Amino acid sequence: MVADTNLNLSAAASAASSPEVVVVAVRGLVKVFKDFWGRSKARAVDNVSFEVRRGEVFGLLGPNGSGKSTTVKMLLGLLYPTAGHIEVFGHSPRHVLTKSRIGYLPEESYLYRYLDSRETLEFFGNLFTLPAAERRQRTEQLLEMVGLSQTRTRSVGEFSKGMQRRIGLAQALINDPDLIILDEPTAGLDPIGCREVKDLIVALARRGKTVILSSHLLADVEDVCDRVVIYYGGQVQAMGTLRELLAKPDAVRITAPLLPRETLEKVMAILRHDVAEERVRVDTPSQNLESYFLEIVQRAKQDSAQTSGATAGGQVAAYLRGTAETGPAKDKILERLTQAIAPEPTTEPMAQSGVQPGAQKLDTLTRPAPPVSPAAAPASVLPPADLNKANEKLAALLNKGK
Repeated sequence: MVADTNLNLSAAASAASSPEVVVVAVRGLVKVFKDFWGRSKARAVDNVSFEVRRGEVFGLLGPNGSGKSTTVKMLLGLLYPTAGHIEVFGHSPRHVLTKSRIGYLPEESYLYRYLDSRETLEFFGNLFTLPAAERRQRTEQLLEMVGLSQTRTRSVGEFSKGMQRRIGLAQALINDPDLIILDEPTAGLDPIGCREVKDLIVALARRGKTVILSSHLLADVEDVCDRVVIYYGGQVQAMGTLRELLAKPDAVRITAPLLPRETLEKVMAILRHDVAEERVRVDTPSQNLESYFLEIVQRAKQDSAQTSGATAGGQVAAYLRGTAETGPAKDKILERLTQAIAPEPTTEPMAQSGVQPGAQKLDTLTRPAPPVSPAAAPASVLPPADLNKANEKLAALLNKGK
Protein backbone atom coordinates (compact mmCIF):
# COMPACT_ATOMS: atom_id res chain seq x y z
CA MET A 1 0.00 0.00 0.00
CA VAL A 2 2.89 2.31 0.82
CA ALA A 3 4.49 1.48 -2.52
CA ASP A 4 1.25 2.28 -4.36
CA THR A 5 0.96 5.59 -2.54
CA ASN A 6 4.53 6.51 -3.37
CA LEU A 7 3.96 5.53 -7.00
CA ASN A 8 0.83 7.67 -7.24
CA LEU A 9 2.58 10.62 -5.63
CA SER A 10 5.50 10.22 -7.99
CA ALA A 11 3.19 10.05 -11.02
CA ALA A 12 1.28 13.09 -9.83
CA ALA A 13 4.49 15.02 -9.28
CA SER A 14 5.73 14.03 -12.73
CA ALA A 15 2.44 15.02 -14.34
CA ALA A 16 2.48 18.35 -12.56
CA SER A 17 6.06 19.12 -13.57
CA SER A 18 5.93 17.78 -17.13
CA PRO A 19 4.30 20.87 -18.69
CA GLU A 20 7.13 22.99 -17.28
CA VAL A 21 9.87 21.04 -19.07
CA VAL A 22 11.24 23.46 -21.64
CA VAL A 23 12.06 21.77 -24.94
CA VAL A 24 12.86 24.86 -27.04
CA ALA A 25 14.20 28.10 -25.59
CA VAL A 26 14.72 31.15 -27.81
CA ARG A 27 16.14 34.35 -26.30
CA GLY A 28 16.91 37.57 -28.15
CA LEU A 29 17.13 35.82 -31.51
CA VAL A 30 18.35 37.96 -34.42
CA LYS A 31 19.04 36.97 -38.02
CA VAL A 32 20.37 39.47 -40.54
CA PHE A 33 20.99 38.45 -44.14
CA LYS A 34 23.91 40.22 -45.82
CA ASP A 35 25.02 40.72 -49.38
CA PHE A 36 28.36 39.78 -50.94
CA TRP A 37 30.05 42.87 -49.50
CA GLY A 38 28.85 42.16 -45.96
CA ARG A 39 26.23 44.91 -45.96
CA SER A 40 22.88 44.24 -44.22
CA LYS A 41 20.29 43.26 -46.78
CA ALA A 42 17.32 42.09 -44.67
CA ARG A 43 16.62 41.76 -40.96
CA ALA A 44 14.49 38.61 -41.06
CA VAL A 45 14.24 38.01 -37.29
CA ASP A 46 14.56 40.84 -34.82
CA ASN A 47 14.96 40.15 -31.08
CA VAL A 48 12.54 37.22 -30.79
CA SER A 49 12.10 35.32 -27.52
CA PHE A 50 9.77 32.45 -26.62
CA GLU A 51 9.70 29.00 -25.00
CA VAL A 52 8.03 25.76 -26.05
CA ARG A 53 7.22 23.20 -23.37
CA ARG A 54 6.95 19.43 -23.50
CA GLY A 55 3.58 18.08 -24.64
CA GLU A 56 2.59 21.42 -26.15
CA VAL A 57 1.37 22.31 -29.65
CA PHE A 58 2.94 25.68 -30.43
CA GLY A 59 1.87 27.72 -33.44
CA LEU A 60 4.04 30.05 -35.51
CA LEU A 61 1.81 32.53 -37.34
CA GLY A 62 2.45 35.48 -39.58
CA PRO A 63 2.20 36.69 -43.17
CA ASN A 64 4.70 35.76 -45.85
CA GLY A 65 8.19 37.06 -45.17
CA SER A 66 7.56 37.69 -41.48
CA GLY A 67 10.38 35.41 -40.28
CA LYS A 68 8.65 32.11 -39.50
CA SER A 69 10.65 29.92 -41.87
CA THR A 70 13.90 31.61 -40.86
CA THR A 71 13.16 30.83 -37.21
CA VAL A 72 12.42 27.20 -38.05
CA LYS A 73 15.69 26.84 -39.98
CA MET A 74 17.63 28.24 -37.03
CA LEU A 75 15.85 25.81 -34.69
CA LEU A 76 17.02 22.98 -36.97
CA GLY A 77 20.59 24.26 -37.12
CA LEU A 78 20.38 24.96 -40.85
CA LEU A 79 21.02 28.68 -40.34
CA TYR A 80 23.30 30.39 -37.85
CA PRO A 81 21.76 33.23 -35.84
CA THR A 82 23.39 36.64 -36.06
CA ALA A 83 22.71 37.19 -32.36
CA GLY A 84 20.76 35.59 -29.56
CA HIS A 85 20.60 32.12 -28.07
CA ILE A 86 18.75 28.91 -28.99
CA GLU A 87 18.49 25.73 -26.96
CA VAL A 88 16.78 22.51 -28.07
CA PHE A 89 16.61 19.83 -25.37
CA GLY A 90 19.21 21.85 -23.49
CA HIS A 91 21.77 21.75 -26.31
CA SER A 92 22.70 23.66 -29.42
CA PRO A 93 20.54 22.91 -32.49
CA ARG A 94 23.72 21.66 -34.19
CA HIS A 95 24.17 18.91 -31.59
CA VAL A 96 24.04 15.60 -33.47
CA LEU A 97 22.16 13.61 -30.81
CA THR A 98 19.67 16.45 -30.53
CA LYS A 99 18.95 16.25 -34.26
CA SER A 100 18.11 12.55 -33.91
CA ARG A 101 15.20 13.53 -31.62
CA ILE A 102 13.64 15.92 -34.16
CA GLY A 103 11.20 15.18 -36.96
CA TYR A 104 10.74 17.80 -39.67
CA LEU A 105 8.17 18.20 -42.43
CA PRO A 106 9.24 21.07 -44.74
CA GLU A 107 6.78 23.19 -46.68
CA GLU A 108 7.86 21.41 -49.87
CA SER A 109 8.55 17.69 -49.55
CA TYR A 110 11.95 16.99 -51.07
CA LEU A 111 11.69 13.30 -51.94
CA TYR A 112 13.56 10.97 -54.28
CA ARG A 113 11.02 10.69 -57.06
CA TYR A 114 12.08 7.22 -58.26
CA LEU A 115 11.66 5.56 -54.85
CA ASP A 116 8.29 4.13 -53.86
CA SER A 117 6.58 4.77 -50.51
CA ARG A 118 8.13 1.80 -48.75
CA GLU A 119 11.63 2.50 -50.07
CA THR A 120 11.34 6.17 -49.06
CA LEU A 121 10.55 5.33 -45.45
CA GLU A 122 13.20 2.61 -45.42
CA PHE A 123 15.75 5.17 -46.62
CA PHE A 124 14.92 7.72 -43.94
CA GLY A 125 14.75 5.01 -41.28
CA ASN A 126 18.23 3.88 -42.29
CA LEU A 127 19.54 7.41 -41.77
CA PHE A 128 18.59 7.03 -38.11
CA THR A 129 20.32 3.59 -38.00
CA LEU A 130 17.10 1.81 -37.07
CA PRO A 131 17.38 -2.01 -37.01
CA ALA A 132 16.00 -3.65 -40.15
CA ALA A 133 13.10 -5.42 -38.41
CA GLU A 134 12.01 -2.29 -36.55
CA ARG A 135 12.41 -0.19 -39.69
CA ARG A 136 10.10 -2.49 -41.68
CA GLN A 137 7.55 -2.58 -38.88
CA ARG A 138 7.44 1.21 -38.57
CA THR A 139 7.22 1.57 -42.33
CA GLU A 140 4.14 -0.63 -42.53
CA GLN A 141 2.47 1.14 -39.61
CA LEU A 142 3.17 4.61 -40.99
CA LEU A 143 1.91 3.73 -44.46
CA GLU A 144 -1.30 2.43 -42.93
CA MET A 145 -1.63 5.53 -40.78
CA VAL A 146 -1.28 8.06 -43.60
CA GLY A 147 -3.45 6.03 -45.97
CA LEU A 148 -0.76 4.97 -48.46
CA SER A 149 -0.66 1.23 -47.80
CA GLN A 150 -2.28 0.56 -51.19
CA THR A 151 0.29 2.67 -53.07
CA ARG A 152 3.47 1.38 -51.47
CA THR A 153 4.94 0.25 -54.81
CA ARG A 154 4.26 3.50 -56.70
CA SER A 155 7.07 5.98 -57.24
CA VAL A 156 6.61 9.09 -55.15
CA GLY A 157 7.33 11.16 -58.25
CA GLU A 158 3.89 10.12 -59.49
CA PHE A 159 2.15 11.28 -56.30
CA SER A 160 -0.20 14.21 -56.14
CA LYS A 161 0.46 17.15 -53.82
CA GLY A 162 -1.71 15.67 -51.09
CA MET A 163 -0.12 12.23 -51.32
CA GLN A 164 3.34 13.80 -51.12
CA ARG A 165 2.32 15.58 -47.93
CA ARG A 166 1.16 12.24 -46.51
CA ILE A 167 4.43 10.45 -47.24
CA GLY A 168 6.33 13.52 -46.03
CA LEU A 169 4.47 13.37 -42.73
CA ALA A 170 5.31 9.68 -42.45
CA GLN A 171 9.04 10.29 -43.00
CA ALA A 172 8.97 13.02 -40.34
CA LEU A 173 7.77 10.44 -37.81
CA ILE A 174 9.93 7.44 -38.76
CA ASN A 175 12.37 8.05 -35.89
CA ASP A 176 9.63 8.49 -33.24
CA PRO A 177 10.81 12.07 -32.54
CA ASP A 178 10.26 14.00 -29.32
CA LEU A 179 10.04 17.30 -31.21
CA ILE A 180 8.05 17.51 -34.45
CA ILE A 181 8.28 20.66 -36.59
CA LEU A 182 5.56 20.84 -39.23
CA ASP A 183 5.55 23.52 -41.92
CA GLU A 184 2.14 23.73 -43.64
CA PRO A 185 1.28 20.06 -42.95
CA THR A 186 -2.26 20.24 -44.38
CA ALA A 187 -1.41 22.03 -47.64
CA GLY A 188 -2.90 20.12 -50.56
CA LEU A 189 -4.93 17.72 -48.41
CA ASP A 190 -8.67 17.20 -48.71
CA PRO A 191 -10.87 18.02 -45.67
CA ILE A 192 -10.79 14.41 -44.46
CA GLY A 193 -7.00 14.32 -44.69
CA CYS A 194 -6.79 17.64 -42.83
CA ARG A 195 -8.92 16.26 -40.03
CA GLU A 196 -6.74 13.15 -39.78
CA VAL A 197 -3.55 15.23 -39.58
CA LYS A 198 -5.02 17.42 -36.84
CA ASP A 199 -6.17 14.38 -34.89
CA LEU A 200 -2.66 12.96 -35.22
CA ILE A 201 -1.12 16.19 -33.89
CA VAL A 202 -3.39 16.10 -30.84
CA ALA A 203 -2.59 12.42 -30.24
CA LEU A 204 1.16 13.13 -30.42
CA ALA A 205 0.83 15.93 -27.89
CA ARG A 206 -1.05 13.63 -25.52
CA ARG A 207 1.88 11.21 -25.71
CA GLY A 208 4.19 13.96 -24.47
CA LYS A 209 5.55 14.94 -27.89
CA THR A 210 6.17 18.60 -28.63
CA VAL A 211 4.80 19.98 -31.89
CA ILE A 212 5.72 23.29 -33.53
CA LEU A 213 3.21 24.10 -36.25
CA SER A 214 3.67 26.77 -38.89
CA SER A 215 0.58 27.31 -41.03
CA HIS A 216 -1.38 29.96 -42.89
CA LEU A 217 -4.63 28.06 -42.31
CA LEU A 218 -5.75 29.73 -39.11
CA ALA A 219 -8.66 27.32 -38.63
CA ASP A 220 -6.18 24.43 -38.36
CA VAL A 221 -4.09 26.34 -35.84
CA GLU A 222 -7.15 27.20 -33.79
CA ASP A 223 -8.20 23.55 -33.64
CA VAL A 224 -4.94 22.08 -32.31
CA CYS A 225 -2.60 24.75 -30.86
CA ASP A 226 -2.25 25.46 -27.16
CA ARG A 227 -0.23 28.65 -27.60
CA VAL A 228 0.72 30.75 -30.60
CA VAL A 229 3.15 33.50 -31.48
CA ILE A 230 2.29 36.00 -34.21
CA TYR A 231 5.13 37.46 -36.26
CA TYR A 232 5.19 40.63 -38.31
CA GLY A 233 8.30 42.33 -39.65
CA GLY A 234 10.52 39.77 -37.93
CA GLN A 235 9.20 40.69 -34.49
CA VAL A 236 6.73 39.06 -32.10
CA GLN A 237 3.55 41.10 -32.15
CA ALA A 238 1.45 38.82 -29.89
CA MET A 239 1.95 35.62 -27.92
CA GLY A 240 -0.17 33.53 -25.56
CA THR A 241 -2.86 30.88 -25.35
CA LEU A 242 -5.72 30.99 -27.81
CA ARG A 243 -8.17 31.54 -24.98
CA GLU A 244 -6.26 34.62 -23.86
CA LEU A 245 -5.78 36.04 -27.34
CA LEU A 246 -9.26 35.38 -28.73
CA ALA A 247 -11.38 36.25 -25.73
CA LYS A 248 -13.40 39.48 -25.84
CA PRO A 249 -13.55 40.75 -22.25
CA ASP A 250 -16.15 43.40 -23.05
CA ALA A 251 -18.82 40.95 -24.25
CA VAL A 252 -20.72 37.95 -22.83
CA ARG A 253 -22.31 35.12 -24.82
CA ILE A 254 -25.33 33.28 -23.39
CA THR A 255 -26.35 30.01 -25.07
CA ALA A 256 -29.78 28.54 -24.31
CA PRO A 257 -32.21 26.06 -25.88
CA LEU A 258 -34.81 27.36 -28.29
CA LEU A 259 -37.07 29.64 -26.23
CA PRO A 260 -40.72 30.54 -26.78
CA ARG A 261 -41.27 33.97 -28.22
CA GLU A 262 -42.82 35.29 -25.00
CA THR A 263 -39.79 34.20 -22.93
CA LEU A 264 -37.39 35.70 -25.43
CA GLU A 265 -39.24 39.04 -25.27
CA LYS A 266 -38.98 39.06 -21.47
CA VAL A 267 -35.23 38.40 -21.64
CA MET A 268 -34.74 41.14 -24.25
CA ALA A 269 -36.74 43.60 -22.11
CA ILE A 270 -34.44 42.94 -19.15
CA LEU A 271 -31.33 43.39 -21.31
CA ARG A 272 -32.59 46.63 -22.84
CA HIS A 273 -32.97 48.04 -19.36
CA ASP A 274 -29.16 48.02 -18.89
CA VAL A 275 -27.76 47.82 -22.44
CA ALA A 276 -28.51 49.76 -25.58
CA GLU A 277 -30.63 47.74 -27.99
CA GLU A 278 -28.14 48.00 -30.88
CA ARG A 279 -25.48 46.26 -28.78
CA VAL A 280 -27.59 43.14 -28.18
CA ARG A 281 -27.65 40.46 -30.87
CA VAL A 282 -29.72 37.29 -30.96
CA ASP A 283 -28.78 34.57 -33.44
CA THR A 284 -28.58 30.80 -33.80
CA PRO A 285 -25.31 29.05 -32.86
CA SER A 286 -23.56 27.39 -35.81
CA GLN A 287 -20.78 24.85 -36.26
CA ASN A 288 -17.79 25.38 -38.53
CA LEU A 289 -17.85 24.25 -42.15
CA GLU A 290 -15.29 21.49 -41.64
CA SER A 291 -17.36 19.74 -38.97
CA TYR A 292 -20.47 20.00 -41.10
CA PHE A 293 -18.64 18.62 -44.17
CA LEU A 294 -17.28 15.60 -42.27
CA GLU A 295 -20.68 14.91 -40.77
CA ILE A 296 -22.37 14.91 -44.18
CA VAL A 297 -19.72 12.63 -45.73
CA GLN A 298 -19.90 10.17 -42.84
CA ARG A 299 -23.69 10.07 -43.03
CA ALA A 300 -23.58 9.44 -46.78
CA LYS A 301 -21.13 6.56 -46.32
CA GLN A 302 -23.36 4.96 -43.68
CA ASP A 303 -26.40 5.25 -45.96
CA SER A 304 -24.43 3.85 -48.95
CA ALA A 305 -25.49 6.83 -50.98
CA GLN A 306 -24.94 6.78 -54.74
CA THR A 307 -22.81 9.50 -56.32
CA SER A 308 -22.05 10.55 -59.86
CA GLY A 309 -18.71 11.93 -58.72
CA ALA A 310 -15.45 10.14 -58.10
CA THR A 311 -15.67 6.89 -56.16
CA ALA A 312 -13.12 4.33 -55.01
CA GLY A 313 -13.08 0.63 -55.74
CA GLY A 314 -15.15 0.75 -58.94
CA GLN A 315 -14.83 -2.08 -61.45
CA VAL A 316 -12.92 -1.34 -64.65
CA ALA A 317 -15.10 -1.22 -67.78
CA ALA A 318 -15.33 -4.51 -69.66
CA TYR A 319 -13.88 -3.14 -72.91
CA LEU A 320 -10.85 -1.81 -71.02
CA ARG A 321 -10.25 -5.22 -69.45
CA GLY A 322 -10.40 -6.83 -72.93
CA THR A 323 -13.24 -9.23 -71.99
CA ALA A 324 -16.09 -7.74 -74.02
CA GLU A 325 -17.84 -10.20 -76.37
CA THR A 326 -20.51 -9.59 -78.98
CA GLY A 327 -21.58 -13.23 -79.53
CA PRO A 328 -23.11 -15.76 -77.17
CA ALA A 329 -21.00 -17.65 -74.66
CA LYS A 330 -20.89 -20.82 -76.79
CA ASP A 331 -19.10 -18.87 -79.55
CA LYS A 332 -16.16 -17.80 -77.38
CA ILE A 333 -13.08 -19.18 -79.09
CA LEU A 334 -10.94 -19.56 -75.99
CA GLU A 335 -13.64 -21.41 -74.12
CA ARG A 336 -14.18 -23.81 -77.00
CA LEU A 337 -10.48 -24.50 -77.37
CA THR A 338 -9.96 -25.14 -73.64
CA GLN A 339 -12.98 -27.39 -73.18
CA ALA A 340 -12.19 -31.06 -72.57
CA ILE A 341 -12.94 -33.28 -75.59
CA ALA A 342 -15.72 -35.75 -74.77
CA PRO A 343 -14.83 -39.43 -75.41
CA GLU A 344 -16.50 -41.04 -78.39
CA PRO A 345 -19.18 -43.62 -77.59
CA THR A 346 -17.98 -47.25 -77.80
CA THR A 347 -20.04 -49.76 -79.78
CA GLU A 348 -17.86 -52.79 -78.92
CA PRO A 349 -18.84 -54.82 -75.91
CA MET A 350 -16.81 -54.41 -72.75
CA ALA A 351 -13.81 -56.68 -72.41
CA GLN A 352 -14.09 -59.85 -70.49
CA SER A 353 -13.90 -59.76 -66.75
CA GLY A 354 -10.37 -59.21 -65.44
CA VAL A 355 -9.13 -57.27 -68.50
CA GLN A 356 -8.44 -53.57 -67.79
CA PRO A 357 -9.85 -50.94 -70.18
CA GLY A 358 -6.34 -49.59 -70.78
CA ALA A 359 -5.06 -53.02 -71.87
CA GLN A 360 -8.07 -53.45 -74.19
CA LYS A 361 -7.34 -50.08 -75.83
CA LEU A 362 -3.66 -50.95 -76.27
CA ASP A 363 -4.58 -54.27 -77.86
CA THR A 364 -6.91 -52.50 -80.27
CA LEU A 365 -4.23 -50.02 -81.31
CA THR A 366 -1.56 -52.69 -81.89
CA ARG A 367 -3.86 -55.08 -83.82
CA PRO A 368 -2.90 -55.20 -87.56
CA ALA A 369 -5.34 -53.43 -89.83
CA PRO A 370 -7.44 -55.63 -92.13
CA PRO A 371 -6.63 -55.53 -95.87
CA VAL A 372 -8.46 -52.89 -97.81
CA SER A 373 -9.96 -53.79 -101.18
CA PRO A 374 -9.30 -51.46 -104.10
CA ALA A 375 -12.98 -50.69 -104.33
CA ALA A 376 -13.14 -49.68 -100.70
CA ALA A 377 -9.86 -47.76 -100.69
CA PRO A 378 -10.16 -44.01 -100.34
CA ALA A 379 -9.28 -41.76 -103.25
CA SER A 380 -6.06 -40.62 -101.62
CA VAL A 381 -4.59 -44.20 -101.63
CA LEU A 382 -2.84 -45.23 -104.91
CA PRO A 383 -3.66 -48.69 -106.43
CA PRO A 384 -0.77 -51.27 -106.59
CA ALA A 385 -0.17 -50.78 -110.36
CA ASP A 386 0.37 -47.06 -110.02
CA LEU A 387 2.57 -47.62 -106.99
CA ASN A 388 4.84 -50.00 -108.97
CA LYS A 389 5.20 -47.44 -111.75
CA ALA A 390 6.18 -44.75 -109.26
CA ASN A 391 8.84 -46.98 -107.75
CA GLU A 392 10.30 -47.76 -111.20
CA LYS A 393 10.56 -44.05 -112.08
CA LEU A 394 12.22 -43.27 -108.77
CA ALA A 395 14.81 -46.06 -109.28
CA ALA A 396 15.53 -44.81 -112.82
CA LEU A 397 16.20 -41.33 -111.57
CA LEU A 398 18.54 -42.56 -108.86
CA ASN A 399 20.52 -44.72 -111.29
CA LYS A 400 20.73 -41.86 -113.74
CA GLY A 401 22.30 -39.66 -111.07
CA LYS A 402 25.10 -42.23 -110.69
